Amino acid sequence: MYGSTREKPAPVRGAGQHLLVVVGEPDAEELLSTTLELAGYRTGVAGTGAEALARLAERRFDLVVLDAALPDMESLVREGPVLAHRPSVLLLTDYDSLDRLVPELGLGERDYVTKPYRMAELLARVQVLLRGASPGRPRDAALGYRDLVLDDTRCEARRGARTLDLTPAEYRLLRHLLVNAHRVLSKEQIGRYVWGDFRGDNAIEQLVSRLRRKVDREEPVLIHTRRGFGYWLGSAETAA
Repeated sequence: MYGSTREKPAPVRGAGQHLLVVVGEPDAEELLSTTLELAGYRTGVAGTGAEALARLAERRFDLVVLDAALPDMESLVREGPVLAHRPSVLLLTDYDSLDRLVPELGLGERDYVTKPYRMAELLARVQVLLRGASPGRPRDAALGYRDLVLDDTRCEARRGARTLDLTPAEYRLLRHLLVNAHRVLSKEQIGRYVWGDFRGDNAIEQLVSRLRRKVDREEPVLIHTRRGFGYWLGSAETAA
């Protein structure tokens, strides 16, 4: 459920950033904290929402890895906003619980991985949150292009008045395309952002095709192919 120690070790990605691991199961806590430390991060641990709040009040953490199934998540919702520093948060959640993720969670920018997760994917999500996909954008702002809007606080995407029913992989792909609007992204770049590794041309093509059917029902078409190079989002007249 929580990954496998038999996976190929991930290359070191961290630069000593402080991460707080908040999970309720000791085995999962040990596996996560050990993996993150081997990847170049420093970690603290907490087993409950209340304990996490106490740790966050004691010191500044750069990111929180948080199990969304903790029984006292409500304490983070009630008391989180009073924290002096709002770290980014990576939520660990079951796929069928995505619609119950709490938008009011009093932390900073967020992302999620669904269980059972792979360590390579989790490390990729941590890396993206820490470096910030769009440094000049306020954390609570929505990403958008024309009538296409992606709201990270609600994990929701809309085209005009229409809400897009996206899978987690489609949501990540759309986010990557929006952040890099008018820039061609290779299949390898897309695969590593969406899944943490490269899945092969066919997997990327199918993912892009599914997203196009949901996004480009209206004109103008926003997702384009640059044959032999990759995909990009924007007006048909421009690509970097």
